[in-house]
Amino acid sequence: MPSPTTPASAPARRSARAWINWRRGRDLPITSPAHGVENASRQFLLYGLLPMWVVPGIADWWMHRRTRIEDTSGARESAVHALMMTEAGVPVAVGLLAKINPLVLSVMGGAALVHGATALYDVSFATGKREIRPVEQHIHSFLEVLPLTAMAFTACLHPEAARATLRGGDGPDDWKLLPKERPLPARYLAALAATIGVGVVLPYAEEMTRCLRARRHAA
Repeated sequence: MPSPTTPASAPARRSARAWINWRRGRDLPITSPAHGVENASRQFLLYGLLPMWVVPGIADWWMHRRTRIEDTSGARESAVHALMMTEAGVPVAVGLLAKINPLVLSVMGGAALVHGATALYDVSFATGKREIRPVEQHIHSFLEVLPLTAMAFTACLHPEAARATLRGGDGPDDWKLLPKERPLPARYLAALAATIGVGVVLPYAEEMTRCLRARRHAA
């Protein structure tokens, strides 16, 4: 086994140093006076798609509440919802903080596929235990397609990384988790985190609390 001082550990040390200093570079400007497809796509992804993801999430939570999930499918389905939020949240966090390369794009694609499979299991489990209305099914359609949409926009904004992914990623940094050379503004990241916390984490934490309380009362 190579010792910590051998050349084999150099890439790990380099990655660690990069993350320690990740906020020292110039921020990537989200808005720019220059017009173009790239600028418009970046603004739509960061100011449109990601924040608006909260809307169908809240709508889905409301449908669960209307059909009294705590008295029907219960904490098990609520736990599946938490799992799906994790499957969507991890690639979003990686895409916002890390350099876009074949590793990050592969994480996004894999998470989108796993999220879709979990969503299928969720509906299969809940069917027959509580009423799933057509409106809720339509909301699910938005929630299932948004991870793929976010990945597609990210790939279009980073065509070299997308091409490297299709080639199998043979570059020296293609399969390393590195911070962005120009990180997103801290103010934007904080605002997005607050939006997700208020619009996603709190409602679904309330749902799980409600389900666990109903389970205790039933016991």
